[in-house]
Amino acid sequence: AAPESGRAARPDSGAALVGSLAALKRGNYSAARNHALVAADGPEAARANAVLGRAYLLMGDGAAAEGALNRAVAAGMPRARLHHLFADAYLMQGSADRALSEAVRAAPRYRSYAARVRARAMAASGDVPGATRLLNTILADDPDNAGALADLGRIRFDAGDILAADLAARRAMELDPANLSAIVLAGEVVRSRYGLVAALPWFDRALGLDAYYLPALIQYAATAGDAGRYRAMLAATRRALAARPNSPEALYLQAVLAARAGKRDLARALLGRMGDAGLAMPGVVLLTGMLAYADGGYEQAVVSFREIVGRQPMNLVARRLLGAALLRSGDARGALDVLRPIAVRADADSYTLALAGRAFEARGERDWAARFLDRAARPTLADPEPFASDGGTGALAAAVAGAPADPAVAVAYVRSLLDAGQSAAAEQRASALAAASPGAPEAQTLAGDVLAVQQRFGAALPRYKQAANLRFDTPAMLRLAEAANRSGAAGQAASALALYLSQNPQSVIAHRALANLQLGARDWPAAIETLERLHAGVGGRDALVEAQLAYAYTGAGDGASGVDHGRAAYRLSPMNPAACDAYGWALYERGDVSAALQLLEKAAVLNPAHAGIRWHFAQALAEAERTVEARAQIAQALRDPAFPDRAPAIALLKFLER
Repeated sequence: AAPESGRAARPDSGAALVGSLAALKRGNYSAARNHALVAADGPEAARANAVLGRAYLLMGDGAAAEGALNRAVAAGMPRARLHHLFADAYLMQGSADRALSEAVRAAPRYRSYAARVRARAMAASGDVPGATRLLNTILADDPDNAGALADLGRIRFDAGDILAADLAARRAMELDPANLSAIVLAGEVVRSRYGLVAALPWFDRALGLDAYYLPALIQYAATAGDAGRYRAMLAATRRALAARPNSPEALYLQAVLAARAGKRDLARALLGRMGDAGLAMPGVVLLTGMLAYADGGYEQAVVSFREIVGRQPMNLVARRLLGAALLRSGDARGALDVLRPIAVRADADSYTLALAGRAFEARGERDWAARFLDRAARPTLADPEPFASDGGTGALAAAVAGAPADPAVAVAYVRSLLDAGQSAAAEQRASALAAASPGAPEAQTLAGDVLAVQQRFGAALPRYKQAANLRFDTPAMLRLAEAANRSGAAGQAASALALYLSQNPQSVIAHRALANLQLGARDWPAAIETLERLHAGVGGRDALVEAQLAYAYTGAGDGASGVDHGRAAYRLSPMNPAACDAYGWALYERGDVSAALQLLEKAAVLNPAHAGIRWHFAQALAEAERTVEARAQIAQALRDPAFPDRAPAIALLKFLER
């Protein structure tokens, strides 16, 4: 009979169940859940709730899945048919042991699924080799198991084997084009290998199948935000919160957006909505500390930053922040303890050196304070050095023997060999590790680092290229560009930087590196374009950017702009040799030799080892007819084999010797 006028027809639970199963097959898990919720009130409640549990599992919601499965059992579904699904639900809620015990009870027809759950549980418990072996066993019996391939790809990706993850994800998608997990994994692999912008279409592809698939929304939002597409990031997080209210990941990303916009109260409110769920997320802890620091809550900031450093001892950003917060809270001794591993390095950054100097000053140790503050004001370029290994060579060698399949232990052992000065042994081990792990970027990077430490940049370059092809992040880009530049392939270095910037347009580090290459090549227009973009991002607070702009505009013949930027650099950092030299050189090119001489002489005193600074000073001395001093400066500059202006310097020296 037709429904009464004004009253909605009762949903057809049978059709809803059919629709749910069809939606699962085409990869629309959200639609499958919605249909199953309708069917769960019908005569086939047991089956509908079991399907609902499957939909929740595919969506990554273990708690909701467990609830649906329990309702299925209550409606008459034998639990024996659901052990594999319960195991998956327990694992998603972080209970690996419970998942393992439940998985072994699975019925024979579901053993493949249960074995996949066991493999993921083993990986979550740290047994990555065992998990990999189990999944390979499944695939040996069933090579077309798309789910097992997707699981294997995820485990290999998390273990750092990018190439193996890529192959597994792509094969899984070939077998099951609607496997959203495999599509998202493929996007993460593409982001690692090729960059942020290249990854976005993959997450879009998953969202084209299910517009509310939370893992794709979170990955899309995070990737878009890193690429500077903040509106797209905000839209994705809003949809994620519609899909799963109070999603910790979505709230965190919105808090990051609010903090970047200077809305600290909103950022704190969003973090507060996460409750205890955010405590396990390092990004949340770090952002909490940064918000506290910005508001003057230094003791609270110390607690947050100390937790991050405890979890990630090599996190230099967190270590600097902890040092700054300790210093602000009055614990100068604690600040020095935290900053020492960075400050004693030859390549320590100016900010860390200044913090260490202020900490010594607060303790009344003015001699030490002067040393560090002097280094901060006169930054020198030094080759980056790896952190010393945490263990001795002997102990790490024993660890390698005990865990030969653990690449992390092998990398630590090679680092310890380098620390001990055993370059030949380190090279042999690193080469063997790289050959055994062709898909692991860390192994290729290590092999390149061993060669770079020995100044063999030409040999290191292929290793860095292979590493960058697997994970094209900032460290890989910097290593690749440096090795290419040092081995005479400046064009390759510039191409690598340009490619990286096309995918990571917000990267300040990449813009700096590209500007350095362009200045070295005397490509003044390109350098000006890069530096002005960088200047717009960092504002007028960076002395080095101002100095580089002074060099670029002066080289391009725009002396007025060169002087303006040189003056700005000098005002920001009057003890910085680059600022003194850039300002002095701009004045010299404008014809103000007297003023230029004072600045160029100061630059030469501050950094007497820099051949370029000596060359600028020598030209000003020659113009002022201080011939003897000019000849001495040129002779000193020519002692540097890397000095690029040898021909004009020799010509001027010969002229002065007449």
